[in-house]
Amino acid sequence: MGHIHVVGIGLDGAVGLSAAMQTLIAQAQLLVGSDRHIAYFPNHPAQRLALGDISTAIAQLQAFAQTKQAGAAIVLTSGDPLFFGLGRLLLEQLPAEQLTFHPHLSSIQLAFNRLKLPWQDAAIQSIHGRDMEPLVKKLLGCHPKIAVLTDPVNSPAAIASLILSLSLPIHYQIAVCENLGGQQEKVTTGLTPEALQDRSFASLSVVVLTPVSESVSTENLPLLGIADRHFATFSDRPGLMTKREVRSLILSELALQPNQTVWDIGAGTGSVSIEIARLCPSSQVYAIERTAAGAGLIQQNRERFATANVHAIAGKAPQALAELPKPDRVFIGGSGGQLATTLNHCAQEMNPGGRIVLAIATLETLAVAQQWFAKADWETSLLQVQLSKGGAIANLTRWVPMNPVTLLTAWRCG
Repeated sequence: MGHIHVVGIGLDGAVGLSAAMQTLIAQAQLLVGSDRHIAYFPNHPAQRLALGDISTAIAQLQAFAQTKQAGAAIVLTSGDPLFFGLGRLLLEQLPAEQLTFHPHLSSIQLAFNRLKLPWQDAAIQSIHGRDMEPLVKKLLGCHPKIAVLTDPVNSPAAIASLILSLSLPIHYQIAVCENLGGQQEKVTTGLTPEALQDRSFASLSVVVLTPVSESVSTENLPLLGIADRHFATFSDRPGLMTKREVRSLILSELALQPNQTVWDIGAGTGSVSIEIARLCPSSQVYAIERTAAGAGLIQQNRERFATANVHAIAGKAPQALAELPKPDRVFIGGSGGQLATTLNHCAQEMNPGGRIVLAIATLETLAVAQQWFAKADWETSLLQVQLSKGGAIANLTRWVPMNPVTLLTAWRCG
């Protein structure tokens, strides 16, 4: 049976291959690859088969695999053939025992090494001839390090437009690595999405996204609806916060008034507390967060947004609520599995005319909350929040859904 070697090759061509690999290729009976790859071996005596028509090439390779050839067939492919490469297709169409893979350095490896960045924690995505949807999911997941393989349509500029359209809670710095391993290699760093939109790069580019902190000027912030990216967030989970659009609805449901005491239970980064404090500077806001990291972020955001009327309370509800002033408003963004006991305490301490708002992500938590309010004889209203943002996909726009949230607003009867 004819054996097929799948050989990764870089932009430096044959000279970038080891002596053993060059010898293997020199002995080939069939040379398969793109016009660019085959051109690296202009004097090779073997039969040549261009990969212009993949179906035809696969059929010929299948026929070769059935013959008793003294030599082997060589399939030339970019970088690592099993990394977003031709290798997967070959494994689907040809017997695995007749395939041997010889990877070259991938463009992703080269990119991170050129940038001098460790990449074991990076999220990798190819949009080279592919849909952008998987990249959208990675961006919405706020991965702290993302590498993207591009093409002429899904270009670095298109990625920049997509980032800007999603209003992410993380600010990315962009590096574009062009023609890696070739004579025209170029690496451009320190780019912002705004600066990248009108620039063009080589079609063989790798885009690397890394988070950077963004300075915030409180003078230029809106009165309501601070962009998510302005908040200090968890470094390993930057997307773990109440999103701006949902925050605005929560503030509306709270029906805030001046000179109130507000409890924000399960405050996370403190984004809701900060918005309340800025809208109602005469009110006192107590942001209760059980994790030390979260309490530290609340303090950072308190200083960042100059909201001295926010008080970070490190502890778990309901125990951490015992010494706080009685509330006029309570927002519960998380209860750590203690929702019923937390609601018992809030109801007992609530000032007359008080109101509780819960942001609920699961059906089970909603059931617990509804059961508690029904037994306690409180009135409630429900608001299902299912929002989608316009996201740029190449030169088009599509809807990108956000996770649904239920807002339960409650007030005591009578």
